[in-house]
Amino acid sequence: MLVTLDTPYIDTTAADLRFALGLPLQPALRTLSVALPDGEEVVLRLLGASHQVRFRDVDETVACLPSLPAGLPSTFARPGYRFTAAVRTLSPDEFAAACDELRRRARAEEHALAGAFPGARDALTVLAARPVPGGAGWWTAHAYPQTGELVTTETVVTQQR
Repeated sequence: MLVTLDTPYIDTTAADLRFALGLPLQPALRTLSVALPDGEEVVLRLLGASHQVRFRDVDETVACLPSLPAGLPSTFARPGYRFTAAVRTLSPDEFAAACDELRRRARAEEHALAGAFPGARDALTVLAARPVPGGAGWWTAHAYPQTGELVTTETVVTQQR
């Protein structure tokens, strides 16, 4: 699902993103609850500052929250939880093509939530969830048109209940 948000786009960069587990729920612009085949649920939360995902006892936040000290790690793991992130700086043509592909994926994937911010054509945040053996996985993408940065994350949670 691709939605145009009512919230204006505020310039930021990938360097402003912070990663945290266990934060309280932040105000969400949109949410999507994804029912998994085993009866569990992943809740995708699109924030004005980026994203939050809730699954089982995991509350993952990747957002521009200056009060948090840690930046965005390239990897983070603990038993039953694995997070990876990548930041790419693209040429204007590459960036536009990547954003077009993100829009296509957001429309095509059954369990995707994407927000397009007004005022900047390629200011996008996309989240998508899927079942994995023993749990759930999700990927996200955050596009920053003013810098040509594309931030992607991938998470897999397989911890036992």
